[in-house]
Amino acid sequence: MKFPGPLENQRLSFLLERAISREAQMWKVNVPKMPTNQNVSPSQRDEVIQWLAKLKYQFNLYPETFALASSLLDRFLATVKAHPKYLNCIAISCFFLAAKTVEEDEKIPVLKVLARDSFCGCSTSEILRMERIILDKLNWDLHTATPLDFLHIFHAIAVSTRPQLLFSLPKLSPSQHLAFLTKQLLHCMACSQLLQFKGSMLALAMVSLEMEKLIPDWLPLTIELLQKAQMDSSQLIHCRELAAHHLSALQSSLPLNSVYVYRPLKHTLVTCDRGAFELHPSSVTGPDFSKDNSKPEVPVRGTTTAFYHHLPAAGGCKHTSAKRKVEEMEVDDFYDGIKRLYNEDNASENVGSVCGTDLSRQEGHVSPCPPLQPVSVM
Repeated sequence: MKFPGPLENQRLSFLLERAISREAQMWKVNVPKMPTNQNVSPSQRDEVIQWLAKLKYQFNLYPETFALASSLLDRFLATVKAHPKYLNCIAISCFFLAAKTVEEDEKIPVLKVLARDSFCGCSTSEILRMERIILDKLNWDLHTATPLDFLHIFHAIAVSTRPQLLFSLPKLSPSQHLAFLTKQLLHCMACSQLLQFKGSMLALAMVSLEMEKLIPDWLPLTIELLQKAQMDSSQLIHCRELAAHHLSALQSSLPLNSVYVYRPLKHTLVTCDRGAFELHPSSVTGPDFSKDNSKPEVPVRGTTTAFYHHLPAAGGCKHTSAKRKVEEMEVDDFYDGIKRLYNEDNASENVGSVCGTDLSRQEGHVSPCPPLQPVSVM
C-alpha cells in the first residue's frame, strides 16, 4: 500500500467508511450474563478465546483467522443462549469457518486432524452440525469487520498523515510495527471487559496508546481519527483506560530479572549449488495440556532440535499458490502476511526484535538460531 497522494488518502477513508458501515449492521451490544450452569460466563468465554489463539499458533494460521473466529463466536453467543458444555464445539466450529473463509486452500486444516489435534472433545460430525447451526443463526453472513481490519486502516492513516510516527523506532518498518500492534490487539480480544466496545473503538484505542508513546502531537491525530470514524470521545477514553490496564497486566506477568544464555544446538548443515537449505525437525514435542486435559497449551520453547537438508533442484521445488507469492522467510507470521500491505517484500529485518521479544518462536516457526535459555540472577 503506497501512502503518498490524495488518492490513497481517499481510498483509506473509503475503506474506513465501508468497514464502519459493515460493523454497524453486525454489532450487538454485549450484555453480561450472570454465571450459571445454563449460560456461558465471561471467564469461560475468555478461556476459550485464549484456546483459539493457541490453535492459531499450533496450525500456523493468519491472525485474521483468529480475529474472525473470535468475532463469529461473540456474534453467535450474543444471538443465542448457549450451554457451557457446547462451548468447545461452538468455538472450534467458528475457528473452522474462519479458516475456510480466510486461509488459502492448502492451509485449511483437515477437519479430522483439527478435531483430533485440538482436543476439543468433538467428533467431525458434531462440528459439521454445529457449523450449520452457526451459519443459520448468522444468516450465512461471515464477512464482518473485525478489530484487526480497523487496526490495519487506522495504522495506515496514522503513518500516511504522520510520517514521523516511526522516527523514534528507526529499526522498524511500518509492517513490523503493525505486527507488534497486532499481537497486542489479539491479546486484548481475549478480554471480556472490552466486549462492551466495538471493534473499531478497540483498534483506535490501541493505535492511540501507541501514538502517545511515539509522537508529541498524538492527541490531534487521535481526534482526527475519532472524527473520521464518528465515535464518541468519552467511550474512547474509557476503552483506552481498560486496554492500557489489560496490557500493563500482561507486561507485569512477564518474568523479571531474566538473563538469556546462548546455547548452540547440534545440527547438520548441508550446502547445495544454489545456496538453499531446508530445515527438518528431528524431534517435535507434543503440546502440554491444561489441568482438564482438554485444551493444548503452547509448546515450550527450546525443546526441538533440528537439522538442515539439501533442497531439491529448482525444477522439483514445490511451488506456492497464486495467493501466497511472498517468499518464505524466517520472520514473524504477522510480518510475513502484513509486509505486502506496505510493499516491503525485500525487508530483511526480523520482527522478533520488537521490544526484545522473540516473536517468531511464539508463532510456532522453527528458527536455525539456537534457543535462548533463561537463567535466574541473584
